[in-house]
Amino acid sequence: MTSATAQTPISPEQITQLTDSRQWAQPTPAPICSARFKQAAADFQVDELLEVELSGAGEHLWLLIKKSGMNTSFVAVQLAKWAKIPSRDVGYSGLKDRQAVTTQWFSLRIPKGELPESRFDDFITANLNSESESVQVLKKAWHSKKLNRGTHKANKFVIRLTDIELNPKVAATTAKADEILTVISKAGVPNYFGEQRFGRQGNNIASVLEWFEQGTINGRKPHPKKSRDLQSLLLSSARSAIFNQIVSTRVEQNCWDKALEGDVFNLNGSGSVFSVEQIDQEIQQRLASGDIHPTAPLWGIKNDKVGGAAKALEQQVVAQNTILQRLAQGLEKKELKTMRRATRLPVNDLSWTWPDEQSLILQFTLPTGTFATSVLASLVTDLTQ
Repeated sequence: MTSATAQTPISPEQITQLTDSRQWAQPTPAPICSARFKQAAADFQVDELLEVELSGAGEHLWLLIKKSGMNTSFVAVQLAKWAKIPSRDVGYSGLKDRQAVTTQWFSLRIPKGELPESRFDDFITANLNSESESVQVLKKAWHSKKLNRGTHKANKFVIRLTDIELNPKVAATTAKADEILTVISKAGVPNYFGEQRFGRQGNNIASVLEWFEQGTINGRKPHPKKSRDLQSLLLSSARSAIFNQIVSTRVEQNCWDKALEGDVFNLNGSGSVFSVEQIDQEIQQRLASGDIHPTAPLWGIKNDKVGGAAKALEQQVVAQNTILQRLAQGLEKKELKTMRRATRLPVNDLSWTWPDEQSLILQFTLPTGTFATSVLASLVTDLTQ
């Protein structure tokens, strides 16, 4: 790979190009110019879909909690305080937004099965600072195992968009938006990482380059253990920036949902990937049906599964952008092994209603590890909170 100048300052424009969803290509023009979301917690609802049969016995208490105005980590800390157990003994599958109404499972390791006299609902309510914050335990059951990260397979979303302005450049009406939503329900959307992966104003990109090239984060040398979560986040940000640019290029070339020679494919609904010697009719049919998807790299070393035109495209995208070169070099020096992620995101069970011409309510289900904002970006050019 071509060497990049390590210490070249990054301009805000360069960061915007990589981290602003308005810069990423879409298969069709967005029918909505602008809209707001998350004006209230109830405008963004997320329900965790967990397929685990709880045994009813064991040292782990599983709680299904509905919460508003607080994130997952805060509730986990409060659960540990309530049960008087170490934070490491509280488990959850995924992180959920603060500005939302969410339901998700938590587990608490309580070896003797002795619970506090107070209910958790009452305990946490006494520690809340705002009327917009609330917690309710919906279900509880004992189980033999801790709830680990990534256990749930999908999330169900109910999202309200308000203050909608339709796009006059495509003669957009609510009927035109309906047409595009119908296409999305069948074809999916580009599987971009959401803007939130890059931090406020994309600051994670500057931070990860500082770490790669100077060995510091925000001017300080990171502690090997205490900053492990931050380092993991920065590595993910670097990989996400490269991935998004490759997907955007494939959208521009109309091959984000079609096969390129040398492609690596993902089996829908799984983490399995495979390559083939030839793109035959069977592969084309499986792509068209959504059974498999093309992939792009989560950059690292040993990127040996991809070949041909697909590999040439990926290398060209990185080679043409100095920031991507520097990110790729840093990831390789960290010796992360390349992984593959689908370029297409199926939007399952998509339905919608228009309470009026300025409001749209969307319902859909996405696999874990994907972003609802990627669906919204295909509909709305300028989405603000």
